[in-house]
Amino acid sequence: MRFSRMITAVEAHAEGEPGRVITGGLPPIPGQSVFEKMQWMQAHADEIRLLMLREPRGNPALCCNAIVEPCDPAADAGFIIMEQTEYPPMSGSNTICTVTVLLETGILPMIEPVTELTLEAPAGLIRVRAECRDGKVTRVTFRNVPSFALHLDAKIEVEGHGVAHVDVAWGGMFYVIADAAQFGLDLTPENGAEMVRLCEALRRAAAAQLPVTHPDNPAITGPTISQLTGPAQQPGNHGRSAVTVSNSVSAPPSPMSLPGALDRSPCGTGTSAKLACLHARGMLEAGVDYINEGPIGTTFTARIEGLTQVGPYPAIIPSIAGQAWIYGTSQYMLDPTDPFPQGYRVGDIWG
Repeated sequence: MRFSRMITAVEAHAEGEPGRVITGGLPPIPGQSVFEKMQWMQAHADEIRLLMLREPRGNPALCCNAIVEPCDPAADAGFIIMEQTEYPPMSGSNTICTVTVLLETGILPMIEPVTELTLEAPAGLIRVRAECRDGKVTRVTFRNVPSFALHLDAKIEVEGHGVAHVDVAWGGMFYVIADAAQFGLDLTPENGAEMVRLCEALRRAAAAQLPVTHPDNPAITGPTISQLTGPAQQPGNHGRSAVTVSNSVSAPPSPMSLPGALDRSPCGTGTSAKLACLHARGMLEAGVDYINEGPIGTTFTARIEGLTQVGPYPAIIPSIAGQAWIYGTSQYMLDPTDPFPQGYRVGDIWG
């Protein structure tokens, strides 16, 4: 057999959201920070993201992570997050998947009952507390990057829906957030197609009408992702969220296409952005647990650990807790004669 590339990965999911973790086969990735490594990979090795996420090796709902050497001496490992159309600076479900893979495969030593470690994400240092028992990571709690609201109850014109009231907030990515009730939509799996179409319309409208830039890193702009919120459906939980990860940043799709996929988990960065908005409205104080449901009913437990300032914005320091499960290991080979070295997308499921 002859291959031009071989990549080793561990397959995992965090509360339902798949997050493939690459453990071997990457080229040397230069950079003075993991953010610079991410930028280099985007500019010079994006074919790895396409190979891993598009068919025949990937699918629209899949995320991927590349374990890299950290640049900050305080970090135990670094990771680069890859999604269908972008390299997010931070992701909660992918953090939980990556921590679980690092510890359960022995890349980093597991200490029971609690392993504490620090990851360097493109967004910065992420402090992690992993509860472990009998070689299994049973819960991952991480302190996310400072999160803040930029717009509350702003009005935007959304194609096909008229005027909508939205928030724009940072939780590791820039989100446009809208209450689903104003559209008469229940956040249930059966309404997944409608949620995706609405989220994409909101994202396009907010990107055009409410563009934002991170005050500490002008290379980070948005909003690039959207979130619908609603009441919890399970007793004891506090709210429900549906986040759409875009599969297309091109012109508006046809009414029947699905240019995105729901995050199957409650979404850690989305939950962080949601908490920032709740706190800005005086609806959530520090030290109080907030249990957020995802579209399939799984939950993350979030909490405001402290307050800070990011540029001109009052910000919170959120923590997110959840669990991941490893369900396989894989080796992906690329035959030099393969006609699809960067995968492909077909409109039946990709939009």
